[in-house]
Amino acid sequence: MPGKGMREMAESGNTEALLAEVRRAVERGDLTDSAARNIARWLTESAYATYADEVARHIRESRWQVLDDVFWTVIPFGTGGRRGKMYPIGTNAINDRTIGESAQGLATYVRSQFGGSSELRCGIAYDTRHRSRHFAELCASIMAANGFDVFFLDDYRSTPELSFLVRYHECHCGIMVTASHNPPSDNAVKVYWSSGGQVLPPHDAGIIDAVMQTVDIRTMAFEEAAAQGRIIFCTEEIDEAYQRAVLAQSNGGPRDVPILYSPLHGVGSFSVLPVLEQAGFEHVTCFGPHATPDGDFPNVPDHVSNPENPAVFESMVRAARRSGDQVLLATDPDCDRMGCCTPVDFGTADGFESLTGNQLGALLADYVLSRWEGLTPDHYVVKTLVTTELIRRIADHYGVRTVGDLLVGFKYIGGVIDREGPERFVFGTEESHGYLKGTHVRDKDGAVACLLIAELAAECAAAGQSLHDRLNELYRRHGYHMERLMTVKMPGSQGMARMQELMETLRTTPPEQLGGIAVDQLRDYQNLVVRRGDDTSPLEGPHGNLLIMDLAEAGNYVAVRPSGTEPKIKCYMFGFTPPEAIEEMERTRDDLRQRLDRIEDDVRRLAEA
Repeated sequence: MPGKGMREMAESGNTEALLAEVRRAVERGDLTDSAARNIARWLTESAYATYADEVARHIRESRWQVLDDVFWTVIPFGTGGRRGKMYPIGTNAINDRTIGESAQGLATYVRSQFGGSSELRCGIAYDTRHRSRHFAELCASIMAANGFDVFFLDDYRSTPELSFLVRYHECHCGIMVTASHNPPSDNAVKVYWSSGGQVLPPHDAGIIDAVMQTVDIRTMAFEEAAAQGRIIFCTEEIDEAYQRAVLAQSNGGPRDVPILYSPLHGVGSFSVLPVLEQAGFEHVTCFGPHATPDGDFPNVPDHVSNPENPAVFESMVRAARRSGDQVLLATDPDCDRMGCCTPVDFGTADGFESLTGNQLGALLADYVLSRWEGLTPDHYVVKTLVTTELIRRIADHYGVRTVGDLLVGFKYIGGVIDREGPERFVFGTEESHGYLKGTHVRDKDGAVACLLIAELAAECAAAGQSLHDRLNELYRRHGYHMERLMTVKMPGSQGMARMQELMETLRTTPPEQLGGIAVDQLRDYQNLVVRRGDDTSPLEGPHGNLLIMDLAEAGNYVAVRPSGTEPKIKCYMFGFTPPEAIEEMERTRDDLRQRLDRIEDDVRRLAEA
């Protein structure tokens, strides 16, 4: 006993010395106050005892910048869940503690909402990222220890398949371990509600409160939970049911088009390839250099598997020129986003050009609506505020309504489906390459998107058209729409302060002009006001940190918001020429490019000032 007391006193003294070092670091300006408070908890509270030695080692090595980055705040839930860089310690990093808190907080909150249910259920899936399987097993162990039956996809599977699983087995919640298209350093958990959609208000705030109040994490061994039947492996069952649901969205039609597909080292091979094969597409090749599941994403530019980035298609284009493939498709690591690249002119082996998320959304919206029988004014399409207005004009053409007053995030589109009724839902899209037809999930679905764009490409090929030709038809009918996204990275605690300062500056003193065009008004969705000079009026719409600056030329505007999942500001620029003003397509395209160039220059100066 005396020996134990001596050890405790030694450890106590050592902790005090470490805390003194932390206080001196704050005084020197090497560490923020918030980081120091969080570090102190990890050094002194029993819940963090597992991590105390590693925190101490960082302090002794004076790794203050690292400590500040991983402790200055508590990693939040954003539009895509809790996401960030993996690091073994820290409140602002993805590690066993922050993932464990997320799962425990979810379990606590779900039980508070469904306390009368004796059989709570949770679906869990994971992608090809580093430690995804480990985090998935950790979450499953925690949910099982909290009395949940866990339906577990026991191999790499897509985010939409997790959404499907939650609905199929009537789960109360779901967890997807993925960081979508982020760099290899990152991972995350996406939290799903019983609808199969990502968590919406008020449940998101309720889960965050439960996570923040989590001290002790209940857990049990994964193998023990499986042996007790608390973890149920259901991969084959869900694969078959999910693929049937995706195939039910097929419109039939021609199939004779050669396709080169890339999963970008992610999970897409497990859903996209079997769906295209079963749908009757016989000329589909998986691009070998991107085929292997690999969390390092070794064969894509900068190791970032993002189908929004045209660079991911460069090596595929070189292969297609040799093979004659006409449609290049790619999905991100968790296969909820789809990108596409095709020749501008039909039937050529050159002149490949990738399509933006807005362009693909417009093409698919028109395709789905054109093939839908029995449309009524009660049918509807859904988009977000930063998605092209071409979607609305297409919907107007077919006599259906658009629900488009939504913040960024496909979870809001899923929420509309439940609010407005799934029986009249036609199509949902967001500019960041997310698309959905069907009500089998409440999230964007890369397999559905690949199926639909393959069908449309085959239909165009049968008519001697390229997808770009079809897009030009839409521009002639509805006006030329051109969009551009600019991001400004602002990492770390200093970056967060810069983001807040920029948003406040734009909110209170918006620029008088952008790209040589006067700013007519500012829509402030945080304060729900419209500002025109010194005058303000109420703004009807969703509440969120989004600003839209409408320019004096109708249809031209700029939206600015901080990312909900990454440390950066996103600036969306929209150019528009009405159909009656289009005389020659190439000239209109060049004029709009130059207009957006000027606007981007001005926006970048504002963002980087």
